[in-house]
Amino acid sequence: MDTIIKILVGIIAFQHLYFMWFEMFAWESRGKKLFKAPSKSFFKDTKSMAANQGLYNGFLAAGLIWSLLLADPIWSRHIAIFFTACVAVAGIYGAISVNKIILYLQGIPALVTLGLLIFG
Repeated sequence: MDTIIKILVGIIAFQHLYFMWFEMFAWESRGKKLFKAPSKSFFKDTKSMAANQGLYNGFLAAGLIWSLLLADPIWSRHIAIFFTACVAVAGIYGAISVNKIILYLQGIPALVTLGLLIFG
């Protein structure tokens, strides 16, 4: 993979490590500062659900990091394509089902990187 693609894959991996940390370990503290809650107990009540989402984000980050560590450039590209496509789908679905900002934070960076991986 060329340097720009590796940097983009690394940025997306870092984003998902942050999402994992936020959802698994800072949901009740930072979540209250970032999101409006429908009730006072929302963050406590949804802590395990957020942690589960965080775990999935960790898996996405692990796959992206794995693609950066592979010595074989063909396998590296294939693994990066798979995990970047997963991130893109999650970003599009999140934009449709939760909030459009997810498309800009997660979907578009993944789609751009995916395009470079496939066509670059």
